[in-house]
Amino acid sequence: MNPKPAPLALADLRRSLAEATLRTAPAAVGRVSFGAPALDEPLGGGIARAALHEVYAPGTADLAAATGFAVGLTIRAAHLRPILWVRQDVLDAETGRLHPPGLAELGLDPSRILLVRARDAQDVLRAGAEAARCSALGAVLIEPWGEPRLFDLTASRRLALAAEASGVTTVLLRASARQDASAARTRWLVRALPSRALEANAPGDPAFSLRLLRDRGGLGEREWRVEWDRDRQSFHERAAFHERAGNQGRAQDAAPLSRPLVPFPADGPAAEGTRGAGFRRAV
Repeated sequence: MNPKPAPLALADLRRSLAEATLRTAPAAVGRVSFGAPALDEPLGGGIARAALHEVYAPGTADLAAATGFAVGLTIRAAHLRPILWVRQDVLDAETGRLHPPGLAELGLDPSRILLVRARDAQDVLRAGAEAARCSALGAVLIEPWGEPRLFDLTASRRLALAAEASGVTTVLLRASARQDASAARTRWLVRALPSRALEANAPGDPAFSLRLLRDRGGLGEREWRVEWDRDRQSFHERAAFHERAGNQGRAQDAAPLSRPLVPFPADGPAAEGTRGAGFRRAV
C-alpha cells in the first residue's frame, strides 16, 4: 500500500484551515449553555467553550443518542460557524454513514459540516488536533472507533491544549470504548430515551438520559433527562417540557414513541425539502 495519501490529505486540511483562520475573527470565549436551567445552573452557565469534552455511548445501540447529543452541543457552540467532523472510515461499516436529512431534522444544515474521513485512529487524532487549533471553526467533533492504542492521556492533552488556545469547542464522541483517563473538561454518558408522541402520534423531540461522569470544575456526578428542541436549537429538561405541554390536549397522553435521533443509513431517498443536501468534503 502507498502510505503517502494520508499525509497529503492532512497537508490539504492544514492549508484549508489556515486560509479559513485568516478570513475569520477569533472564536468566542466563555461558556456554551444547554438552554436548560437545570443543566446550566449547576455547571456555572454551561460547559467551557474553549475545552475538550467527551461524550460516551455505553453501547452501539446508544450511539445514535450520543451522536444526537454531541450534535446539539456543537450547534449551540458553533453559532453560524462551520463544524468540522472527523470520522474514522470503519464507522461507515460498523454504524452506517452520516445521513444529511437526519442531521437536518436535528436543525443542523449539512452544508455547515466539513467532513473529514480518516483511515485509522492515528489520522483521526492528527486531523482532530489540527482542526482544534483553528479559531475559524465553531466546533470540532472527533469520532474514532473503539479503543485505539494511540489515544491516551497525552493525546487527549494535546486536543485539550489546542481547544484552549483556539477557543474552539472540541467534542470527542466515543463508542465501544472504555472510560480511560483523559484531559477532557467534562465527560458525559448518553443513553436513548423514547420520545413523547405529538399530535396525530407524530414523533416527539429527541430525548436523552444524561449522566455527568466527571467535571473538572468540581461538580459531582449527576443525571438529567432532557429533550432537544430543533426549532429553538436548545435542550430543555423533560419534566419542564411536560408541564408546558399540560394544556395541549391529548398529545401528552400518547404512548412513548421511539425515534432514532440521527438515521445513519444514507442509501434511501432524501426527505422532501432536504433533497440534494450534502457535506463539504474536506478530505
